[in-house]
Amino acid sequence: MRITDIQRGEVRPGRLVEWTLSPATVAAARGLPVDSRPPAYIQETHLRRARSVRDDGLFVPTWIGVAFDLPGPVDLDVLQEALLSWTVRHETLRSGFRWAGDSGDELHRFTLDAADMALRRDEVGDFPHAEGLVRHLQDRFDEVADALVWPNLIYTAVLRDDSASVYMAFDHSNVDATSLFRVPAELHDLYTAGREPKELAPAASYVDFCEIERARADRVDGGHDSVARWQEFIRRCGGRLPSFPVELGLTPGSPPAPQRLLCEPLADTAGTEAFEAYCRPYGGTMAGVLAATALFVHEMGDQDVYRTVVPFHTRGKSGWNDSVGWYVGGAPIEVPVGRGPRFPDVLREVRGELVANRPLARIPLSRVLALLDEGDRPGSTDLCSLVSYVDTRSFPGAERWQEQRAHGLVRVSYSDHVYVWVNRTHEGLWLASRYPDTNEAAKVMRLYAERLRDRVASAAG
Repeated sequence: MRITDIQRGEVRPGRLVEWTLSPATVAAARGLPVDSRPPAYIQETHLRRARSVRDDGLFVPTWIGVAFDLPGPVDLDVLQEALLSWTVRHETLRSGFRWAGDSGDELHRFTLDAADMALRRDEVGDFPHAEGLVRHLQDRFDEVADALVWPNLIYTAVLRDDSASVYMAFDHSNVDATSLFRVPAELHDLYTAGREPKELAPAASYVDFCEIERARADRVDGGHDSVARWQEFIRRCGGRLPSFPVELGLTPGSPPAPQRLLCEPLADTAGTEAFEAYCRPYGGTMAGVLAATALFVHEMGDQDVYRTVVPFHTRGKSGWNDSVGWYVGGAPIEVPVGRGPRFPDVLREVRGELVANRPLARIPLSRVLALLDEGDRPGSTDLCSLVSYVDTRSFPGAERWQEQRAHGLVRVSYSDHVYVWVNRTHEGLWLASRYPDTNEAAKVMRLYAERLRDRVASAAG
């Protein structure tokens, strides 16, 4: 699935309908007792950073979402039942947090029963022009899918005679990209089941996972090998987690910078397959993307070592595969690129780093930073820069994504860091990156995309 933003998401005019959790559901949540299952470390860090940045006067939307088409004309009652069934199935979407304690600094979870969940449908109206619809959708998603409110999800459909485009937005605290990649097929199957609701297999609960992961992480202390390895990595990064190590035209000490998004293809199916074949002895396309990035950084900044954080899913065994949640950890990567590096040599270095360091992603980075007394440095909206690679072809329904106009949606707002996502689809390789909105950064990222494309093509050739 291609990652993009709502502005590039192929939005077309139509009649807009939206669903939010019903007033009765919201009222039921107010009286719920505390759910003893704690937030995941990644959730807690996300919420605390959002509150800190908001307290500093900056509103930074943190929602992510998914878009896809259904054939029309659409039966809204059936679609509503499908959306509700899907929502109820995933416990984290029935769960939220309150600030509590004497200082208002404790996070307490609450969780609704499935029977208390209901959706409210609102007919918003006709939007004859895509531009106005895009603005409205982004404004509504910013308002509703907000980290610091609950509920923080919203579903919409743009209706036309021959089809409907479904747009769903969630604060990041409850979903990751893997969760979103499964949505088009699941909602399509639920909807096409019609008025006889399809029996869904139970989905594992991310709320349960949070409790399990947190208990495991809390057994890690400062003497753990993983903590020592992170500590040394941070020391070699100059005492903080890595930024994108190329000059981006930022002023030190300034507020987080506005960002922009770069989205474009890197290779078609044949080129991607050839690149994968070339990189397979060294770990595959992920290793190739990281090695190409390391060489670009060396070219631009004369860096002898490229350091970044690579996200990995933490779902572990297949029992969590169908679950919606934020199952992500990070691993530190250090790639030597000095002394006239050759691509195969850098690939070998990357492969060794991935093999050695991927297990570090199992321990939440926030737990490691707390043990190191590094603090959260919440003046920035991201912990660090990162490079992500996902092969999305094995997700249910992936072969229909192009026909369904399916996209993963990110909200681009403010940050000094660079996020890079490279996804493999049935159509090839796709690059998306959000980066500071400066002239210097725009030139760097444009050149980065060109170098990645050239590297893929030359290795494939």
